[in-house]
Amino acid sequence: MNFQGKSVIITGVSSGLGHALAIEFSSANATVFGCDVNDEAGRANMEALGATYFHVDVSKENEVEELIAKVVAKHGKLDVMVNNAAVSVSEEMINTKEVDLDRILAVNLKGPFFGTKHAVKAMLKTNGGAIVNVASILGLVADGMLAAYCAAKGGVLGLTRAAAVQYGDRGIRVNAICPGDIDTPLVAEYFDMFDDPKAARAKIENEYPMKRIAAPKEIAQSVMFLASPYSSYMTGQQLVVDGGLTVSCY
Repeated sequence: MNFQGKSVIITGVSSGLGHALAIEFSSANATVFGCDVNDEAGRANMEALGATYFHVDVSKENEVEELIAKVVAKHGKLDVMVNNAAVSVSEEMINTKEVDLDRILAVNLKGPFFGTKHAVKAMLKTNGGAIVNVASILGLVADGMLAAYCAAKGGVLGLTRAAAVQYGDRGIRVNAICPGDIDTPLVAEYFDMFDDPKAARAKIENEYPMKRIAAPKEIAQSVMFLASPYSSYMTGQQLVVDGGLTVSCY
């Protein structure tokens, strides 16, 4: 894939999937703009790629709006928006604190909502563009210890469909990707909540038909497909990339 001349915003670039996305889009000649709240890691990752870094809390609409305005001012337009930033708290629903619920919904749902909203506003002024929201298979199925996360990711799928329906005739495509477990620090934190993280990882990997979890690069390249002309007739869709987990009966 070649994104020469295309501007791409990626949220949550300090580690994991966001960093992998920045690497892959940069390798495909895109002009990458990354943002995060972890400035040290985020800036270092972007500088290593020759990309531009911004401090942005995606849960704050004014900061997302300013980010997109700065990118348009610098590049002239916005071609691709990838709403990736996310947080998670592993806790049974009856023990989930309101403050944790608020934070998960703010970053994981309001963040993509604001990113989609202001990306659409920018893209309406040009010839359209592509928005990819990073959802999860937990928007489709469930983990009882991640109720708040499931609720947020289900909401991301809803807003993806709504935006796709509303703006499809204006050249704007909006899709979501639904990964399973990815080998990232966020997933490592989930494994660490068990008494034996190594055994927990092995058990979870064994549940996948492919007997492993995804490498960040594999999910990043699937996102690139949704952002590219190769998916030109796809919008409002949820692309499941989960090593076959959700189709397995075991």
